[in-house]
Amino acid sequence: MKYFFVRCLHAIIGRGVVFAHCDIPCGIYTTEQAITAARTVEVMVEKIQQANDDAHAIARYAATKERWAQICKDELCILWADFFKEEHLQSNPNLHTVLWKAVKLCSSNKREVNTELAKDLRTAVEEVDALFQAVQSS
Repeated sequence: MKYFFVRCLHAIIGRGVVFAHCDIPCGIYTTEQAITAARTVEVMVEKIQQANDDAHAIARYAATKERWAQICKDELCILWADFFKEEHLQSNPNLHTVLWKAVKLCSSNKREVNTELAKDLRTAVEEVDALFQAVQSS
């Protein structure tokens, strides 16, 4: 029945070409989730280092750190692949390098418990945010 209805609808209104810039053409892009994720990674590293010998707490903090590092990586990849376009690269020639380094830092933070790496991730995400804000305002 549903198939018949769709065929009738197509016969009446026709089929058009739909254009979208991403998988879901919502147009909603933000760096907020990546920023929150990077901050969470940094806090979890601090908590792991302060947990002493509490294996249960360390396991929970490590799992949370790894999950949020992956969320950060996913959010950055969405911006990189779906939001930023060729014209943004022309006005920001270091765009690919900045994003690539930030994504690599996400992976490093999943593997290691390192205060400097966590701070570097936060700084890299803030740099991506600055590029994002510059593109948004132009």
